[in-house]
Amino acid sequence: MRIVIGEDSALFREGLSALLESAGHQVVGRASTAATAVAQVRALHPDVVILDVRMPDDAEGIEAALEIRDWRPPTPVMLLSQHVETRRSVELVTSGAIGYLLKDRVLDVEEFMSALRRVAAGGTSLDPEVVQRLLGAARASSVLEGLTPRENEVLALMARGWSNAAIAQRLFLSERTVETHISSIFSKLGMIESPDGNRRVRAILTYLDARAG
Repeated sequence: MRIVIGEDSALFREGLSALLESAGHQVVGRASTAATAVAQVRALHPDVVILDVRMPDDAEGIEAALEIRDWRPPTPVMLLSQHVETRRSVELVTSGAIGYLLKDRVLDVEEFMSALRRVAAGGTSLDPEVVQRLLGAARASSVLEGLTPRENEVLALMARGWSNAAIAQRLFLSERTVETHISSIFSKLGMIESPDGNRRVRAILTYLDARAG
């Protein structure tokens, strides 16, 4: 396979290059920023590109991967990350020809090479921990889509720690109207009133989970 690597850590980038070349693959491009990686992919037309999710420029790995996947034909992308990033990841992993692994999975060389070949062939390879986090984020985002714009606005202010009175003042509403919005939010999020009375906290956690990453 012809491969471009986008990774800001020189040590990891060169180590990965050596690993791939020892397995008979050709590393045709090495980039320390996402923008450079995108340019190399556009110019070199590799079979697959390996990208770090977090890169030291404005166009981070996720954004670079989305741009590359929008090309016709798209280039298969293998994302590597130290930690799971949920921001925009759900949108990416549903597109096919994508891999998303935590970096420590590379230590299992045979499994990593198998995952890379699968992605290059148009398949998908997702780390189990990535799947768990992305499913949680997708569920939370889907739930929030059922809220009205005003309810989302109220919930966002709740997440910032604002009281009902402060929210009412900020949105030029009566406190009773704010309470009605909050009651509707609880209902739409499926949060039944319980003795511990922590529905507000659970609603805020759902909001933060949907906005995580």
